[in-house]
Amino acid sequence: MVFWVFGYGSLVWNPGFEYDEKIVGFIKDYRRVFDLACIDHRGTPENPARTCTLEHIEGTICWGAAFCVRGGPEKERLAMEYLERRECEYDQKTLVDFYKEEDPQQPAVTGVIVFTSTPDIVSNKYYLGPAPLEEMARQIATASGPCGNNRDYLFKLEKALFDIGHADDMVIELANEVRKVLGVGKGIFKEKLVGSLHIPLKSQGHIPSLQPGRLPEAVAADS
Repeated sequence: MVFWVFGYGSLVWNPGFEYDEKIVGFIKDYRRVFDLACIDHRGTPENPARTCTLEHIEGTICWGAAFCVRGGPEKERLAMEYLERRECEYDQKTLVDFYKEEDPQQPAVTGVIVFTSTPDIVSNKYYLGPAPLEEMARQIATASGPCGNNRDYLFKLEKALFDIGHADDMVIELANEVRKVLGVGKGIFKEKLVGSLHIPLKSQGHIPSLQPGRLPEAVAADS
């Protein structure tokens, strides 16, 4: 048995599990959005981070990387258990077709697993929903958790997409707005803006918090 998983967030630059093959490409009818709360990796229940999930929209595409795990049931089991712990805030696993740039009509791989979240604040307590750009930027600029701060997640994703040759305009716009909150101005893909930023914050603004309840056990792995 072999399985493939599509990475569109931190999996692009930090898969964290043993894989046998990586292919850069895209899936159709989905776009990347920062509408999901993260309370155990890059944020806390009191000050959740915003991480990306996928929104289903016909005619859109989302670039990322597909990772293949092969080599026997035990290796595959360990990889999937790791992914399910890491992606605990995503409540759906969907199978999609994955395409390469050389042939955008014929899938390179079918049945690729992608972790997504139900876009419903009632049934999915981790779904934050859309917000104005400035509000999202303030939240990302100030959230931090066991795996680091939220802004590094965004900046590293920005750079990773640039490195694979498919920068995301929405990610760039949001990253530049976060830089504005931090007072560092624009500086797309400059190394000094990727990684930890020890810069005084201008204003934390209003940060939404999750309602208390039973939450999954925290896992110190990125998401």
